[in-house]
Amino acid sequence: MERALELALEGWGRVSPNPLVGAVLLKDGRVVAEAAHAEFGAPHAEVVALSACDDTRGATCVVNLEPCAHSGKTPPCADALIEAGVSRVVYAVDDFSEEAGGGAEKLKAAGIEVEAGLMREEASALNAQFLWAQRRSDRPFIALKVATSLDGLLADESGQSQWISGDEARDHVQWLRAGFDSIAVGRRTVAVDDPQLTVRGDLTPRVPPVRVILSKSGMVHRDLAVVRTAKEVRTIVVTGSHTVERTEKDLAGSGVEVVAADGLSAVLGKLRELGLVSVLVEGGGSLAGALLEAHLVDRIYWIQAPLWLGVGVPAFGDRAGLPLEDSKRWIVTERRPLGPDTLLVVDRELCSPES
Repeated sequence: MERALELALEGWGRVSPNPLVGAVLLKDGRVVAEAAHAEFGAPHAEVVALSACDDTRGATCVVNLEPCAHSGKTPPCADALIEAGVSRVVYAVDDFSEEAGGGAEKLKAAGIEVEAGLMREEASALNAQFLWAQRRSDRPFIALKVATSLDGLLADESGQSQWISGDEARDHVQWLRAGFDSIAVGRRTVAVDDPQLTVRGDLTPRVPPVRVILSKSGMVHRDLAVVRTAKEVRTIVVTGSHTVERTEKDLAGSGVEVVAADGLSAVLGKLRELGLVSVLVEGGGSLAGALLEAHLVDRIYWIQAPLWLGVGVPAFGDRAGLPLEDSKRWIVTERRPLGPDTLLVVDRELCSPES
């Protein structure tokens, strides 16, 4: 199952809105084939693994998501496993989507031994965006990415933030961006840093992330990189209902889409209406703090650099205090080095059929 999860990540940025899936075939106690779902519309992991094995009769298939039971762009994986003569299927998480679910029952009806739940938490974290989309329709899955000093600062006292993190961490962020529907920042971040908010790493996403600028005032200047390139990469400015007309006038002809929404919940609801299922929020501190205060952050990617600034821009803005006994612990889903920096990934809750 650990190998299946590794394989599944090969589809990052390429299979959405489908889930990330890896499959391993075992026979007589050894691995005989393995595969990943590599591209949206391409054969699923189970089918690819089966086609790579000369004799699948009596094999065990280990896969991180319940095999699908529907015909879409590809035939049902459950049918393929039955036809291949597989005797046992072990999967981590139920697929509770209306169109694809039900594969386990079809397998059992065909006499195949089925075991569910192995490494459920790890598999749920891997496909958190997909599982969220099946369970919630009111807003996107919100992930917050921050790169800070040891003392939790985004920038030094003068506002300088380039570069707190090292090359390996910044490369990882480019990879991370490729797996999200959109990248969002606040107005001040886009004004100060003038970021491109595009994916510039080795991985080319199947669909480039939409760039989103959240600005209550609507004051987004036309000379910024995101505005100058808005006809090449979809770019949305979300502003207040009282400033939307002025913002539309200011940005007319630039290619920027201007939409109105008042309050963070309404903003996120509007983004979901626009078809965005996942949003990677990259700044700034005030926006991050406001989202956390409103319990609207589902995941945090925290890159911590080994330096101490003492005074500077706090990563999460100004927040009200919370007694220790009232503070909920987040779920650690990943912790590893990125060169000299450290990545910590935490989820607010486990996103799975059982949660």
